Order: sequence, then C-alpha cells, then structure tokens
Amino acid sequence: MVIALTPIREGNLWSGSTWTVEDENALAGLLARVAIGQARVAERILHEDGLVDINYPMGGYESARNLLKLGPSGDPAHRDGWMFQVISWIAAHRAGRPGMIRSPHMRHADKGLDGLLVEFDDTEIARVVISEEKATGNARTMVRDRVWPEFQDFETGRRDAELVDGVSTLLAGAGHPNPDAVVAAILWTEKRAYRVAVTIDDTHASEKGLKALYKGYETAVSGAIDRRRAEAFQVQNLRPWFENIAVRATAIIDAEEAAINV
Repeated sequence: MVIALTPIREGNLWSGSTWTVEDENALAGLLARVAIGQARVAERILHEDGLVDINYPMGGYESARNLLKLGPSGDPAHRDGWMFQVISWIAAHRAGRPGMIRSPHMRHADKGLDGLLVEFDDTEIARVVISEEKATGNARTMVRDRVWPEFQDFETGRRDAELVDGVSTLLAGAGHPNPDAVVAAILWTEKRAYRVAVTIDDTHASEKGLKALYKGYETAVSGAIDRRRAEAFQVQNLRPWFENIAVRATAIIDAEEAAINV
C-alpha cells in the first residue's frame, strides 16, 4: 500500500483522514507515471495493488522531468504543490468512494480548482466535491486565509461557471450518459461538498492541533458534516522530503527512457 488513511473527526464539524506514506519508492513510481502522462495507468496500479505491464510512451520524458524540477526562481513551492496534488489524488482513490476523480494538472501553477471529485449514491444523485490541496509550512494561515475564502466563493455561486465547466469536462471524458442532469443537480448548494488537504508538522499532529487547524470550517461551509472533509499529511522537513521523492521519481523516468532507447 502506497498511502494508508487513518480516520479523524471533530464532532459534527468535520471528518476525514490523516495520511501516511508506507512505501516512498512506490509513491515515486506513481508520481513518475503521472508526470509522464500516464495517470490512468497509475489508477490501475492503485486499484489492483499490483504492477501493470504497460510501457511509458516514446516521448515526453523531458516535460515529465520538468514537473519534478524547481522553477526558474529556485522556489520549490510550485513543484511541491504539484506533487502534493498527486499525493492527494492518490489518497482520494484510496478512500474508495464510488465516483469519478479528476486527474492531476500537468503543470505547476494553475489558478483553477486543485481537485475535483464527482460521487454517486444509490439513487445516482451526484455530489461534487471541491478539493483544495496545499503543501505549506504554515498550514493554519493557509487554511484560514486562502482555503476558507475559496470555499465561500463556491458557496455563494461566484465560481459556478468554473465548477460547471470542470464537472462537465470530467463527466464527458468518463462517458457519463447524462452529464447535463448531473451539472444541473450540483448547482444546488446541498449537492456540493468540500475537501481541504494540507501538509502539517508537529504543531497540528494531534487531536487538539487538528481542531485548531480546521477552526472555522463550519462557518465557511454550513450544513451537515458530510459537506466538510478534512485531510492532513504530516511531513517533517517539508521541502527536503519533497526533494527526495522528486529525485527518486526522476530516476525512474530516466531509467524508463534509457530502457526504451536501448
């Protein structure tokens, strides 16, 4: 198992999980797959818990390596943010909820939604889950000053056009038989749920710390607890840890390229 999930909950305010990486080499392999453009292969690996004998494409190695490099400024934030979005995507698959999960972006900086999930219940009524995923050294400030305001924008309908476009594209790509009906349903607030995922350090790695981290969630997003999902990934030495995984993933891409060029 690449990532293990441990349930967490704060009364009727929010619920979710903390994540633990159990196999860093396997994680690096999945990051390499996604970087090279093979997110669907990574999904098969995740759901089958085994290797899938599908080679990488004949090209795209340089762009894949660029995703795992620092930007021109040398600031690791965008690179690490992209990697964390992939980790969050893996965790979403591990959660095992029935539905569709949008593949990670193929670029570092994107002003749109970090993640998007469309889930179905027994009556085929859809719920869209809007996910904000942040690799940060200051989790509370990020959640309070960036994530909660973004969720409130979706709650008030200010970003409906972006949401409709994202859901329509996801459903159409998955071959859903009636995407228009799903999109119409999610325009109602009760069909929306939210998922915040952040990196944390020892400050928030406790019941008390998590409570402080997600303070104000029920104010930003009202309603039942199942509308408020909270995810946390504890990382010591945040930037060096991401650099180490990036180096491993890059080595996997290099090896695949070398094998094809033999």
